[in-house]
Amino acid sequence: MTEKKTKQPAEVAEAAPAKNPNEATVELDTPIVRGTQEIKEIVLRKPKSGELRGVALVDLLQMDVLALRKVLPRITTPSLTDYEIGNMDPADLVDCAGKVAAFLLKKSAREAVLDA
Repeated sequence: MTEKKTKQPAEVAEAAPAKNPNEATVELDTPIVRGTQEIKEIVLRKPKSGELRGVALVDLLQMDVLALRKVLPRITTPSLTDYEIGNMDPADLVDCAGKVAAFLLKKSAREAVLDA
C-alpha cells in the first residue's frame, strides 16, 4: 500500500493571537503629543478594585469625566496624565469611557460590548 502525501503550503497560516479579555486597545483619532513622542494608541487594562478607589462605579458607567480622569491614569499603557486626559479629543475620551464601562460588566456581557 502506498500512502498519499499531501503537499504542505509554502506558508502556513498563523493563528491570530488570543485576545485578552482584560485589555482593550483604543486607536486615537487625535494623537496625544508628549514632548517629541506622539501617542497614537493606548491600551486599557481592566481595573482592579483598588484602582477604583475614590470613584463611584455609577460615575464610570455614566462616563463621568472627573471619574475617568481619576481612573484612566491608573489603567492606561502608556500611562496618561490627568492633564493629557483633560486635553484628549472628546471622541477618544468617549471611546475610552465605553471600554472602561464594559470592564465593569460580567464576562458574558463585556465580550458582547467589546466586540461591537
